[in-house]
Amino acid sequence: MNVQWYPGHMTKAKRMMQEHIKLVDLILELVDARVPFSSRNPDIDEMGRQKGRIILLNKCDLADEQKTALWSSYFRGQGFQVVPINSQRGTGLKAIHGAVQEACREKIERDRKRGILNRPVRAMVAGIPNVGKSTFINSFAGKACTKTGNKPGVTRGAQWVRLNKQVELLDTPGILWPRFEDPQVGVRLALIGSVRDEVLNTEELALELIRFLEGEYAGVLAQRYGIDNTEDAFGVLSGIAKNRGCLLKGGELDRGKAVGILLEEFRSGKIGKFTLEIPEKED
Repeated sequence: MNVQWYPGHMTKAKRMMQEHIKLVDLILELVDARVPFSSRNPDIDEMGRQKGRIILLNKCDLADEQKTALWSSYFRGQGFQVVPINSQRGTGLKAIHGAVQEACREKIERDRKRGILNRPVRAMVAGIPNVGKSTFINSFAGKACTKTGNKPGVTRGAQWVRLNKQVELLDTPGILWPRFEDPQVGVRLALIGSVRDEVLNTEELALELIRFLEGEYAGVLAQRYGIDNTEDAFGVLSGIAKNRGCLLKGGELDRGKAVGILLEEFRSGKIGKFTLEIPEKED
């Protein structure tokens, strides 16, 4: 399955980020804890080479906890500060303040030596579409500062948000990169909802999900949907349709409806906590 999606406004958004990057001390990069590698835009690394860096593993409540620990260790080994968070519930947000101080320690020390005290750290909040940046800012600030939505591409312009005397945040639109070199990256981003369903073959996407879950988390679909036949992905999808009463006129199975149920229940965590990739082992 080949997934590619790069709407025109993302080129403009990338240029805007490049213009604003010189104004900030730090990049808070939100990634989806279920796909920590695939949800990292390589352009952000390029733009933020001289900046402090924190990776926020958002939606950690939907991810496999053991694999989240692996990813946290992996990114720390790459020199990043790392904080697993759940923006909607506020889990992990208090730990970010300490991570900001650590990531900007040199900048704060330079200011102190120059006699500049209490100048706020300016942080850019960056990430791909639908990773939860606006929800994070609203939770971190304790008020509704930005527009939020459950579809990729809600934030279209940069917005400054002053949290307190110590930190100011710059919210930026979610941006992808022009082409996914690894086809599985596109599939994983589609599964978590960072690519619009309208541009996808959702049945093929659902079959990809079934194959993954049957291979890595065997038995979860049978338990959730009471399926006996799990010999192939199409049979599992048909079993989900039967279990949920997805029928067309004449009693024919409505697999399209079953696809929608499966993807929604996976994305919302109703089936379980899953991580779709693990860090590559270093030699």
